[in-house]
Amino acid sequence: MLDLKFIRENPELVQQALEKRGESAPLDEILQLDTERRQKILELESLRHTRKEAAQQRRADKEEARDLRAMIRDLEDEVKSLDSQLEELLLQVPNIPHSSVPVGTSEEDNVVVRTWGEPRSFDFSPAPHWKLGESLGIIDFERGVKLSGTRFYVLKGLGARLQRALIWFMVDLHTSKHGYQEVYLPFMVKRECMLGSGNLPKFADNLYHDEEDDFWFIPTAEVPLTNLHRGEIIPPGALPFYYVAYTACFRREKISAGKDTRGIKRGHQFDKVELYKFTEPETSYDELEKMVKDAEAVCQALGLHYRVSLLNTSELGFASAKSYDIEVWAPGCQEWLEVSSCSNCTDFQARRANTRYRPTPDSKPQFVHTLNGSGLALPRVMIAIMENYQQADGSILIPEVLQPFVGEKVIK
Repeated sequence: MLDLKFIRENPELVQQALEKRGESAPLDEILQLDTERRQKILELESLRHTRKEAAQQRRADKEEARDLRAMIRDLEDEVKSLDSQLEELLLQVPNIPHSSVPVGTSEEDNVVVRTWGEPRSFDFSPAPHWKLGESLGIIDFERGVKLSGTRFYVLKGLGARLQRALIWFMVDLHTSKHGYQEVYLPFMVKRECMLGSGNLPKFADNLYHDEEDDFWFIPTAEVPLTNLHRGEIIPPGALPFYYVAYTACFRREKISAGKDTRGIKRGHQFDKVELYKFTEPETSYDELEKMVKDAEAVCQALGLHYRVSLLNTSELGFASAKSYDIEVWAPGCQEWLEVSSCSNCTDFQARRANTRYRPTPDSKPQFVHTLNGSGLALPRVMIAIMENYQQADGSILIPEVLQPFVGEKVIK
C-alpha cells in the first residue's frame, strides 16, 4: 500500500497517478478519516496527560479518575475503528507509476523496447498447437473436460515430459547461471498472504478459496514469495535476496471469459517458474533490468523469437510501479504470447507485508523493494515450442537445450 503520509502530503500527485492508470480510489475519504484520526489522537494524548498530572499531584478523586479512564477508553476505541477504516481504504489504492512509464489508455500504447531473433519461415502452413497436440496424442482435451470441465486438459507421454523438462531446465538455468535460490512453496496460503501481495481485496473474484479453512489457492508464486519475510527486519548487508520457485497456479480467469477458448493458452490451472527479488530501494530499478534479462535468457536458449515491451500506465498491475512484458511469437496461432511480466513493486507490497531492513546496524528499519517476474510461464512456452518447432510431417523437434531433460530429439 501507499504511505499514508505520502498521500496526505501529495494528494494531487496521487490523484494524477490514478488518472494515468485509468483507475479510481477513495482519496477524499482517506484524507477525511486521516484528519479525524489525527484529531482524536491529539484529544487522547491530552486526556492521558491530564490523568498523569492528576495522579502525580494526588488531587484526582476516584470519580474523576473513573471518568477520565472511560473517556480514554472510548477515544482509544474510536482511533482503532478509524485505523481499521483507513487500512481498508488504503488497500484499494494502487501503486504510483514510475516517471519512466509511458502514459496510455490501452495495450496499443505499450512501447516495444527490443526484439530478438526472427520469425521462422515455413514452406507449409503451420498448424496451431491444439491440432498438433491432438494429432500427436500429447494433449487430451476431451479427458481434461471429463475430469474437471472447460479450460482443463491432460498432457500425455512426451507432452507431459516436455512440460516437466521445461520446468527443470528453467529452474536449473536460474539457479546455476543467474544466482537465484530455489524454494519449494505451499500452493495454498493464508488470507494475510493475499493481502500482503496485493491480490486481496481487489482480485477476490478471480481467486479460488477454501471457505472452511480460509486457505487461498495461489494465482502465482509471487504471493507466497512476497510473504516469505513478512513481519521481519532483514539485517544489514543481507540484501538482495534472489528466489526462484516452480508452482502450479490457480485462477478463475473470469476476466478472460469467452476469450482464447481453444487450446491451452488460458486455463484455471497452469504451471509457472517465478523469479522474485527483495532489494534495497536504491538498486531496485537496476535489479528490474537484470530480471528482464534473466527471463529473456530462457527465450534465447530455446531459440524463440520474442519482443520486450514497456507497459504503459493503463496496463500496469495493481502493485507495480514499472513493468516489462516478454512476448514470444506463435506462428500457428499467429499471435504474440506473453510468457513473462517483470515488475518493480517498490515498497508497495513490503508495506502491506511489513518487510523491512536495516541499511546499517544503527539505522532505523526501512521498507524493502520487491520485484517479481515469470521465468517463464507455462503453458505458453509449450505453445511456442510446439508451433515454432513443428515439421511438415506433423512432428515436433525438441529444442537442443531440452533434449537432455526429455531424453528424445523429436515428438512424432
